[in-house]
Amino acid sequence: MDIKTLLLALALGNLSLYAALFFFEAGARRSGNAARVHATWTWAKQCQAVAWGLLYFRGVLPDFLTIPFANAVLFAGFALDASALWEQAGRRVWRQYLLPALGASIGLYAGAWLLQAPAGVRIAIGSVAAGFFFVAGAAALGRGWRTGTPLRRYLVTAMLVLSAAVVLRGLWSLLPEGVNGISTLMVQGVGVVAVYLMMLSNAFGYLLLVREQSQGELARLEVVDPLTDVPNRRGFYQALTPWIALARRPGMPTSLIVLNLDQFKRVNDSYGHPAGDMVLKAMVDVCKKQLRDSDQMGRLGGAEFAVLLPRTSIEDATMVAERIRNAVAALPVKAEKAVINMTASLGVTVIRAEDTTVSLFKRADEALQAAKQAGHNRVMEAEVIKL
Repeated sequence: MDIKTLLLALALGNLSLYAALFFFEAGARRSGNAARVHATWTWAKQCQAVAWGLLYFRGVLPDFLTIPFANAVLFAGFALDASALWEQAGRRVWRQYLLPALGASIGLYAGAWLLQAPAGVRIAIGSVAAGFFFVAGAAALGRGWRTGTPLRRYLVTAMLVLSAAVVLRGLWSLLPEGVNGISTLMVQGVGVVAVYLMMLSNAFGYLLLVREQSQGELARLEVVDPLTDVPNRRGFYQALTPWIALARRPGMPTSLIVLNLDQFKRVNDSYGHPAGDMVLKAMVDVCKKQLRDSDQMGRLGGAEFAVLLPRTSIEDATMVAERIRNAVAALPVKAEKAVINMTASLGVTVIRAEDTTVSLFKRADEALQAAKQAGHNRVMEAEVIKL
């Protein structure tokens, strides 16, 4: 396969990717960062398709279009590739770093063309610029390398290897023709092949990363409450199970607090569900400030929450519950129509050796109901109910 055929393959390949991404986005309902990442990636493929197409028609179209302009558009496509990866990683570095780098790359290449520098110089500038943007994209994927998935590690490694091949191709073009018996044309071919493989890696890598993130988000939503960002009932039960098993062994006890906001229904009825959501999120935030890193809070449903306190006696758990009760009572939530003050009732118990999840929560709920019957805004222990 000669270089012209590779250029055509790159143009058609990126055009096909652009079309697929465009129609995929037309049928999807995305918002926020996901939509921004997808749009950036689509623009990257569009720029690269146009650039490779212009390079393919070199000798047919005017040199201005097929040399400086085509390479400027190509650099923009590579920079947008890297920008999409950084946006996917949660950071927008386009204007701060990649845009100045893009401007410098276009300026150097256009200056070399205007000054009629040798072709090897222009190739070197283009290769180094492309390699920089490839490495920038690999750096975005490489964040959190130790905890990264095998897919991310593979893509980072492949991008770095291919980036090195592209840069070496450019530097080699500065050497005289036929150094060590290797023709410059052959080296250029290797560089174009590396770019072609980079296109394939980026394309399939992007699709697989989106799938991987979607699967991870679905798995997270199975155990996390999307409103308050704490474990839901299922997630909390999963965290609780090993502590129930440990209760059969001697050692420090583990306690459980069940919390319910008093008369929460009136908030939704009087101010609307958005105000109720604000109250729930504010309550969770203030509760977390009263807990240790090892403690676990979860939402059981509605305005009822549970707090797991590992290695905590019933006396200490009651003190924590009192701190939570006071913090909630002192928390004014500013909604659109009013400032909402809330109170909470809490039931406290300790995990026993014979407990199951059912018996544990039955005992905690009984303490919670006793707190409500005693007038709300108070803490009750399951073992010895105190007024």
